[in-house]
Amino acid sequence: MANTPFLEGEEKLARLASRYVAVEKLPWKPTPTPGIDMKILLEDKETGLLTALFRWEPGTELPLHEHVEIEQTYVLSGSIVDDEGECREGDYVWRPKGNRHLARSPNGALVISFFLKPNKFLTGKFKGQELK
Repeated sequence: MANTPFLEGEEKLARLASRYVAVEKLPWKPTPTPGIDMKILLEDKETGLLTALFRWEPGTELPLHEHVEIEQTYVLSGSIVDDEGECREGDYVWRPKGNRHLARSPNGALVISFFLKPNKFLTGKFKGQELK
């Protein structure tokens, strides 16, 4: 079932009620990649659905990974870069199922990303793990 972790009062809402999220009240949570923290806006642990803000520190690199389903990212500030291009503030990128890349943020970034299933890491100490 989809939910927003740390959403005050969510347990009191009816199943079909809208969820209004005060994003500034949600905690930043570290990811397995040092230098990248996230705020989970929506997740469904059963299906892998995830919408989250990601805060990239300058110089951060996300190891080689595969997108198991379509991934979408909108850059709110800064930029993220890979071998195919750069997504800057105000730009949007989506990646098809099976896309593999290594992502970097030379100067830091704040992005919102949408996943249907978690990434699968292919190299580094997170090889075989999923981003959650």
